[in-house]
Amino acid sequence: GNNSTDPPANRCRAWALHVAGLVIAAGSRTRMKDHNKLLLDYEGVPLVRYAVSAAAEGGCQGIWAVYSRPEVLAVLDGYATCIHNPDAATGQASSLKIGLENLPRTAAAAVILLGDQPLVGGRTVEMLLRAWRREDSRPAVAASYGGEWRPPVVVERSLWPELLKLRSDAGGRQVFGPQPELLDAGPAQGLPRGLPPHADHRSHLRPPRPDPTGATDGGA
Repeated sequence: GNNSTDPPANRCRAWALHVAGLVIAAGSRTRMKDHNKLLLDYEGVPLVRYAVSAAAEGGCQGIWAVYSRPEVLAVLDGYATCIHNPDAATGQASSLKIGLENLPRTAAAAVILLGDQPLVGGRTVEMLLRAWRREDSRPAVAASYGGEWRPPVVVERSLWPELLKLRSDAGGRQVFGPQPELLDAGPAQGLPRGLPPHADHRSHLRPPRPDPTGATDGGA
């Protein structure tokens, strides 16, 4: 039987909760060449814009992106609300912090995405949001690849203070590793990692997805 005391109206409200998309596109302390990777061209679209597309297609109400370099701003401007992180060189935690602090107060949760995961599409984000909105879900939900969770991850507002405490290149793993009961992880299709820092990037860019900006292909 169902032991929940939540009336149906409460469950309906859960489906109406505002969830913001937050794309981390500011690089990290140890990988400052990330900016060049974020700008890689795939079918006429800068790589970082795929994360914005995934958040939008997956059902986020508004997309925010944290950047540090003007070249990254140039390709995101108009596609997301852009937040400059002047402290990006200190590590990814500073980008998480400034991003979360700039999300609207109405946001009940954030879908946190990395800017270098072109094979993570809208279906993955939609799946994560559907799982997070279930009445029995944990406060964070991520995709699992081979039994190990990776971004994107949905994190409800009650956990944001934990993320705001992180320093340097620490991320969600430092929060959910010691407290696995906070996180649900379900299998997902897609590229499990961001692009390897020293690999031949173009050999990894084979997403079977249309141009996420909606532009038409002007020719082969």
